[in-house]
Amino acid sequence: MTNAREIALVSVFADGPGGGNPAPVVVDAAGLADADMRAIAARYGHESVFVTPPPDRSGCDFTFRFFVPNHEMEMCGHATVGAVWLLQQLGRLPGDQLRIATLSGVVEARVTPAGIDISQPKGRLDPLPDGAIAEILAVLGIDEAALAPQAVWNACTSRVKTLIPLNSVTILDELKPYFARMEGLCEKIGSTGLYPFAVSDARNWTFDARQFPKSSGYPEDAATGIAAAALAFGLLESGQVTAAGSTAGSCIRVRQGRAMGRPSEIRVRFQIDSTGTVQGCWLGGDVRLEAGH
Repeated sequence: MTNAREIALVSVFADGPGGGNPAPVVVDAAGLADADMRAIAARYGHESVFVTPPPDRSGCDFTFRFFVPNHEMEMCGHATVGAVWLLQQLGRLPGDQLRIATLSGVVEARVTPAGIDISQPKGRLDPLPDGAIAEILAVLGIDEAALAPQAVWNACTSRVKTLIPLNSVTILDELKPYFARMEGLCEKIGSTGLYPFAVSDARNWTFDARQFPKSSGYPEDAATGIAAAALAFGLLESGQVTAAGSTAGSCIRVRQGRAMGRPSEIRVRFQIDSTGTVQGCWLGGDVRLEAGH
């Protein structure tokens, strides 16, 4: 990359041709003003990531900043995976383990034979305010019969996502939300987006999901790493996945983007310490260069 405004476009978490969530990446963004970063996000209409030098004495290798057309974000999972992958392709990584400064805190990344993984902290699950579930169902255009028996949670690793378990992938695929009401609802319940999901293969820990963001400037997201990480902790709480299974090498597979014609798959593995306690998770997936470099 030769100047701060050269932009690469990558598709992250792609699961076949035309799949994945696009992310514009600027790997030499030092000197770009906030307004310039937001303008790039607006031009592409996707979460965009800007790589700058780390703060002095931070122990980090890079700083990543994230913008959507409407605002700056604290963290974006797919854009982080895409930027680390691109830095690797350009020979710009200091090693196979790195630390990235973000507004959400320090994110670790690693290069493995399977690809790029990034870390997320242990998820937090919070109950919803009284009456919130009825409002969520109304905005999604479904009734209570569509809900699976698991709890509806506000779940967070880096950003709060509302986990909504549905009875079938068919119900999920047929959702037609009232998008005009999405921002107001998310503001009311303290969420950055609704994340309805359904079991597609319980034995193999495979789940389908869709993400309807609060106010990103587009109605639906093709693959949302932060939401998939939050979902993993909701699944752990409900007993649909186990820490022991993760230790044995199983991963949670979250399929997203099919309703948009951009099939995606996010892979999540728990980080488990020597006592068997879950401390966080790794998330990753396939990346493809679409344009640039």
